[in-house]
Amino acid sequence: MTIFQAKQLSIAEVHERLGFQRIYAPSFESFLALEPITPGEQEELRQIRNDFDAYLIEGKVSEGMVKALTVFPLLRRYYRPPIKLRLEENIALIQTEDEEIQIVGRLDLLAVHKNNPEPLLWVLIVEAKNSDIDARAGLPQLLTYAYQSLERQDSVWGLTTNGLSYQFVQIQNGEPPSYQLLPILNLMEFEPPTEIVQVLKAIRQ
Repeated sequence: MTIFQAKQLSIAEVHERLGFQRIYAPSFESFLALEPITPGEQEELRQIRNDFDAYLIEGKVSEGMVKALTVFPLLRRYYRPPIKLRLEENIALIQTEDEEIQIVGRLDLLAVHKNNPEPLLWVLIVEAKNSDIDARAGLPQLLTYAYQSLERQDSVWGLTTNGLSYQFVQIQNGEPPSYQLLPILNLMEFEPPTEIVQVLKAIRQ
């Protein structure tokens, strides 16, 4: 029996071992009805950007600080009923089809609906060192974690972020299972993209 740590897998290995197919989606509107955000939400988004930028200027920002400065404020709507957040829990063993390989690991954040034990959204945080580490570096790990959800639901959302860039992923069951990469969003633009808040609100609905 060969056991792999999820964080050590490459995207090519995830494709090979779990059968995922990658698709690029042209827009968020392909999946979600995005509503305008309020002036207060726009100001909050700017404040999150400014707070994060103040730390980023000093150099490397740890995974914990990325959570505290950006992810937790952005996900505050997910703290409220009927949604609950789960944090850094061990994932169950993932058994591949040949039954000779198991994958283990842990997740960073998981949003669960009160009336449904299956997640709405998986979130994986990558440590940020200026802009050197791409948010997509966490994609193999995210897909591995979300894979087990597809046994019990048709689709699930994922997000990988380093605090700077936000890569949303729509993950779907099927033969083969697939994931669609949405346009990547950058918090550090002059006007932070409202889609970050719009997408999180739409997924929660």
